[in-house]
Amino acid sequence: NPFQVEVGIVYGGDLPPDQPIEVLRFANRVPLLYQAGGCALTQAVANVDWRRYGLEQRGGQGLPFGPAIVLVHLCSTKVPYTSESKEAVATADEIMTELDLALKEAGRRLKTHLTKKAHRAKTKEKFEIVQLILPRIADKSAKIVNKKVPVLDATITKIMGVVWVDEDIAYDKKQKRHTVTLNVHNFTAAGKKLNLHLLLPRGIAPKSIDPKPAEVRDDGKITWELKRIDSVAKASISFVLEGLDEAEYDESDIYVSGINPGLVIGAEPLPGDWELNYAEFEGEEAPAAEPEEEGEIDYDETEEALDDE
Repeated sequence: NPFQVEVGIVYGGDLPPDQPIEVLRFANRVPLLYQAGGCALTQAVANVDWRRYGLEQRGGQGLPFGPAIVLVHLCSTKVPYTSESKEAVATADEIMTELDLALKEAGRRLKTHLTKKAHRAKTKEKFEIVQLILPRIADKSAKIVNKKVPVLDATITKIMGVVWVDEDIAYDKKQKRHTVTLNVHNFTAAGKKLNLHLLLPRGIAPKSIDPKPAEVRDDGKITWELKRIDSVAKASISFVLEGLDEAEYDESDIYVSGINPGLVIGAEPLPGDWELNYAEFEGEEAPAAEPEEEGEIDYDETEEALDDE
């Protein structure tokens, strides 16, 4: 029977880091609420070595611990339930193989996200330390030799050597408003130009955009052309999102093009499918299939019986 599996991971927020992760199981979009321990969907999650992907898993088996929720969905014309109550999915080799592949792919993306976040935090810490310590050293040294405090721009540029994209998000609970500011710092020895791309939640139109973007698309993609940022200078971009809860937008998906991505910290290289407009492919969902009635005739078996006669 044809089938399809879908996997998603929610990470962070207010989820407890010292508790086993929660597994949300679905079969044909219907939630499975009971018999989790005897369900193939839960077993598939427990069989993955989540230690490779940044979650704690004692002994390398069982459900991992961490601030995460794993969603697993099995869609099929005939879901192999363990019983007529349809509360759990039975084990099937083909389904378990596809679930394992999908869970590992989601795990790799989680690991990439965590690595990027840690790298960004480390670079930001380095930047803040340099900004804090160097002026003090310069001030003390200038007093010792009775000279003016030197300009530190060239020194900071030599130490950093990157284009740093920093993001600040302020939330107004009363008005349910996010104010997002992106600062692009050029800590290289030469002026740089680049394109900055942002992916916003669909259906949310940004307001008060400054500066005016080069392109705003209906699938949430926005592009700014930053024609030149001088050495040790910065360019700022700001916009407002309204109608979202605070947790619904806590980090932007930022991409760059037109520059060597190895020089950029805080943004990813522009993916190859950026030009695709997924809104054009989205149509109305097909109506849900009617549930199978008990005792439904399998016409293939009927034909075989007639041939035997």
